[in-house]
This record gives sequence, C-alpha cells and structure tokens, in this order.
Amino acid sequence: MEIAKITSKGQVTIPIDIRRKLGVKEGDKILFVEEEGKIYILNASMEALRKAQAAFAGEAQRVGLKDTNDVVAMIKELRRERKEK
Repeated sequence: MEIAKITSKGQVTIPIDIRRKLGVKEGDKILFVEEEGKIYILNASMEALRKAQAAFAGEAQRVGLKDTNDVVAMIKELRRERKEK
C-alpha cells in the first residue's frame, strides 16, 4: 500500500514502485476506471492494446490463418495486390 499527497492544484505524485508496476514514465498517460465503487489506475497504452487484442480475438482462425507462415504469406499477397494497383 502506498500513500500520496494531493497538491493545491489537484496533482498527485505516483510513488515510484507503483509507476514501475504500471510500466509508466514521464509523459505517459494513465487511465482512471471506476468499478463497483473502486477507482483503478491503469497504463492507458496497455489498456488500449488489451482492448485491440480483444477486438481481434478469433480473427486469425476466422480467415484461416494457422501459424506465422500463413500470416507472412497473407502479407506478401496483400503487398503484391497493392503494387499491381
């Protein structure tokens, strides 16, 4: 458990151990999420990545990609099609 003090401008310094666990550094953005009366602080970039991963879940199987070789082949085909246009 960590404690931080709020300044007169409403600013808080996030303790170093918490910043490390969140994987944030100067200039990064954090996200405040309220769930069931509790407030959570998340690394905004990591949360965006998790949401993107969730949105794409199952898409590889849906289009028939079974492994990395299938992905590479699909990318090469798309690049060929793009060059032909």
